[in-house]
Amino acid sequence: MRQLLVMLCLIVACGAPEAPSSRVVVVATDATYRPFEYLGDERGIVGYDIDLFRAIGKRAGFEVKFVNQPFVGALAGLETGTYEAIISAMTITAERAETFLFSDPYYDAGQIVAIRDETVDIASFEDLPGRKIGVQRGTTGAMKAKEAPGAELTEYDSIDLAFMALGNGTVDAVINDEPTSRSIAAARGGFRLVGDTLTEEQYGIAMRKDAQELAAEINAALTDLRADGTLDSLHAKWIAAPAE
Repeated sequence: MRQLLVMLCLIVACGAPEAPSSRVVVVATDATYRPFEYLGDERGIVGYDIDLFRAIGKRAGFEVKFVNQPFVGALAGLETGTYEAIISAMTITAERAETFLFSDPYYDAGQIVAIRDETVDIASFEDLPGRKIGVQRGTTGAMKAKEAPGAELTEYDSIDLAFMALGNGTVDAVINDEPTSRSIAAARGGFRLVGDTLTEEQYGIAMRKDAQELAAEINAALTDLRADGTLDSLHAKWIAAPAE
C-alpha cells in the first residue's frame, strides 16, 4: 500500500507519462492525375490513391502526410529518403523494381490514345507513326510512345501539361493511363479516347528497398481492404463515377 501511495504521489507531482507520439509516414504523390490524386479546391489533395493510403494508415496504425511532388521528383526523393513511399498511379515494372520495393498490386490499368474531338485521321495507336505525341515524363506512357516509328515525342512534367498541349494543337495525341485520360476528357471536354488499351499494367505503392517492414504493413492492410470491400467502394466512388 505504501508503495502504491508513493507511486500516486509521483504521478500527481510529475504528471502521468506521456503517450508515445503518433507515427507519421511521409508519402509523395503527383497531384495532377485525376481521379487518383489531384487538387480538390479547399479539400487539398483528393482521389482514389489518397483515400486508399489513408485507409491503409488507419489499418496499420500510422498517420499519413502527403507531399505534392512532380512524378520524377517523387522518384528522386524516395531514393534519397525524403519520402517513405510513393502512391501515384505508379505502374510496377521490372526496371523500377530494380530500384524500388513495391507493395502488392492494388489496381489494374493500361495505356490508351487520346485525341482532340475534331481529329478524324487517328483511330488507334497504329495511326501514330510520324505524328506528334505528348506524354508525361518518366511514365509507361512515354515508354509506349517510343514504339511508334518516326513519331515526335514531347515529354511534359505533368499530364495536365500534356493535355494542354493536345488542346492547343502542339501535339496530335497523348498516350496515358486510361482511367486518368477518361477522367480528364470527361472533366474538361474537347478530347476523346480511341482504340483499345495498349498495355496491361498494375499499380503499386513504391518504397525504398530496405523498407520491408513498411511493405509488410501495407500489404497486410491491402489484403484486409480488398477482403472487406473497401477497394470496390473506392472504385465505385472514384473510377466508375468520378467525384468532382
